Amino acid sequence: VVDITGSAYRRPGAKFLIEDDGRTIGGVSGGCLEADVREIAQHVIRSSAPRLQHYDTGSDDRTVWGLGLGCNGSVDIFVQPATDPVMLEMLRAVQGRLDGSDNFAVATVVSGPSDVGRSIVVPVTADRTDSSGNAELDRALARLASSALSAGKSRIDRLDSHIVFSDVLIAPPKLIVCGAGDDAVPLVAYAADAGFAVTVVDHRSAYLTPERFPAARRLVEVRPDSGVAALGVDARTLVVLKMHAFEQDRDWLRLFLQTQAPYIGLLGPRGRAEKLLALAGSPSEQRVFGPVGLGVGAEGPEQIAISIVAELLAVHARQQPGHLRERGAAIHAL
Repeated sequence: VVDITGSAYRRPGAKFLIEDDGRTIGGVSGGCLEADVREIAQHVIRSSAPRLQHYDTGSDDRTVWGLGLGCNGSVDIFVQPATDPVMLEMLRAVQGRLDGSDNFAVATVVSGPSDVGRSIVVPVTADRTDSSGNAELDRALARLASSALSAGKSRIDRLDSHIVFSDVLIAPPKLIVCGAGDDAVPLVAYAADAGFAVTVVDHRSAYLTPERFPAARRLVEVRPDSGVAALGVDARTLVVLKMHAFEQDRDWLRLFLQTQAPYIGLLGPRGRAEKLLALAGSPSEQRVFGPVGLGVGAEGPEQIAISIVAELLAVHARQQPGHLRERGAAIHAL
């Protein structure tokens, strides 16, 4: 997705991979566009010619492509071969950055009389392999990508007779889960699926295994008396304490209160959280959420994990949770 107008299910930058046998990963809408995009992608695979596709998802009497979606918006989708030499060069430049903690951007020509599909990645590194093959175009694309990266938002720009999409890729927020008990298993899995880079911390090696937490970025065997320096806590790190041991949660809480972590969730009842905060000397600390999670009537580890991940998403996005039907504005409008 490179551009939207009005209401749309996915934002610019959403991706959909279509293999030549029809298998797919990801998505560009709520499911209403994927079948048509898949068909177009098959033509693009055969022709190796990138294509910018426009969809009007307005009311049924203003349909384009006969889809009749009734979603009151429009979506522009750029379809390009994923295995041609130009794309592979860009992907090699991107691959090494995806596991890092730095933000970056990819500027791609999505329409124009020439160079459609050409990309450049910023910040530019000394050993760069990505290039449009045109030094003047490289500089222009780099300027657009750098501007979008500074603004922190993917966007469309016009460059003479070309249209350029700058895809800003923000490093995933970090989540530290202290406690590798059975109830941490669904929390780590759901949080990773929701886009968090999850670190699981525990001093019990038998619980801290890749088989239990295949989606975790890191498994760290450590006790609170070793400190949190090795955990890389910063202002984009969220924390959930669920050691099921009062003293362990107390010690971890004291440590994380000394960091920039904007969210510290405490498992257990309100009285337990208040006692922990009092012992930590911070009875009114607003970064601490205890009991952890949103009030959705959750029961059992899976539902509780969903309520926690929902709260994590709301805090990270700086949104006040509530029913979408009570919002005055369109929920996906830009």
